[in-house]
Amino acid sequence: MASPKTLPPAFYRVFQFFVAIKAALPAWAGGIKGKLTTTDRALLVSILTNSSQQRLFDRMPPNDRRHAIAVARTLQEAGHNQPALLQAALLHDAGKSMGQPISHRVLIVLFEAFWPAALQRLSTLGSSESGIHNSVINSVPFWRRPFVIHAQHPAIGAAWAEAVDCEPVAIELIARHQDQLTGQPTNVIDELLAVLQWADDLN
Repeated sequence: MASPKTLPPAFYRVFQFFVAIKAALPAWAGGIKGKLTTTDRALLVSILTNSSQQRLFDRMPPNDRRHAIAVARTLQEAGHNQPALLQAALLHDAGKSMGQPISHRVLIVLFEAFWPAALQRLSTLGSSESGIHNSVINSVPFWRRPFVIHAQHPAIGAAWAEAVDCEPVAIELIARHQDQLTGQPTNVIDELLAVLQWADDLN
């Protein structure tokens, strides 16, 4: 049987979504417990060394926490143990916790897979809405806000990571984790970003 990772990108994104749905369900409904295992927690505290960083991680929904742990583990298993890279692995999606209900996650995954231009229109801030402050996000109509948060979550997450004293390189990686890299990396930051994106795509 083919691995899900060999599916075309659009279908793999849909597969990832249903895995995320399962992670978000309560255990009685067949979901995966949101609570981290002892091993998961040990990994977490070895990378996010202060309580503020750990609380930022804990604000994420269960599926995002499990994804983050999987990304960090993938990096470690491949021999990538740079502290800043692992901080970014655990917190790259922290900005999504600003507000992404499951209904909008469904639409975002489907738009990403089949109609990216529509997602771009829904998630773009207007000239009078520039910035990532709460007041700016909250000024967007409520039905469109989760799309904007999806687009802005790298910048939101980077600002939050800075506030909890993450390493500067981790902050930059979080801010750029959805940037499109072209060609071979030409500096250390781009090399780390390419590795982070590789692990993110695998999970």
